[in-house]
Amino acid sequence: MPLINVKVIEGVFSESQKKEIVQKLTDAMVSIEGENMRPVTWVVIDEVKNGNWGIGGNPLTTEAVKALAAGKS
Repeated sequence: MPLINVKVIEGVFSESQKKEIVQKLTDAMVSIEGENMRPVTWVVIDEVKNGNWGIGGNPLTTEAVKALAAGKS
């Protein structure tokens, strides 16, 4: 039983985007392991509280991630 754990910052992804993450990660695992594994492939999305994620010693916020995704630095 594969378990895929994804951590994201809260408020960055919409419910439809999270659904797509689950579907596409499941599809990726099934492409490797075979279709019989689909019913037992688990995907868990953990949302980390805004500001509780850091990179390079700096806290990362929801707003900063959204700006990055929009191509703003």
